[in-house]
Amino acid sequence: MSTLSFMISSILEYFRIKRYIQDVVSKEAMAMKREAVEEFVSSVVEGIIAGTDMELVDVDYVRERDWYLRVYLDKPGGVDLDDCQLVSEKLSAVLDEKDPITENYLLEVSSPGLDRVLKKDKDLVRYNGRDVDIQLFKAINGSKQFTGALQGFTDSTIDFIINGESMTFERSAIAQIRLHLDF
Repeated sequence: MSTLSFMISSILEYFRIKRYIQDVVSKEAMAMKREAVEEFVSSVVEGIIAGTDMELVDVDYVRERDWYLRVYLDKPGGVDLDDCQLVSEKLSAVLDEKDPITENYLLEVSSPGLDRVLKKDKDLVRYNGRDVDIQLFKAINGSKQFTGALQGFTDSTIDFIINGESMTFERSAIAQIRLHLDF
């Protein structure tokens, strides 16, 4: 290999490694940024709904085709359009003033829906005994999807009754748990 070829090869390898490091750092920074946005918005929404019967169910800041900032609210009897509009207007005012999000995004404020995702321990307590749909990351006995009754949880596992049998899954194995809807 000539000296020139070696130098070109070395330079190309340098830029390939540099690009890889930038990609890794960028992905980690974006993940941290999403978490920071979600935490900031959660604290703002908690302040907005303080003193009402509304509760913050979840905040998601995700990129699909565009960036979406989704705020999910609930209250006894369910949230209505006026509740969502009130929170959306107050949250928008704070976001416009503080400007914590650099990307363009769409703000959505809504109910989590009848088939809501159960993410937090308080959700597992509230819906204990209810039928849920469980989606796993990896198949067990040939299946990644199960429907069963939520029976309890620990810090590392969640218990279900599935087809009359008690089953326990590691939390880390569960991709998603949703309330089951019978039609």
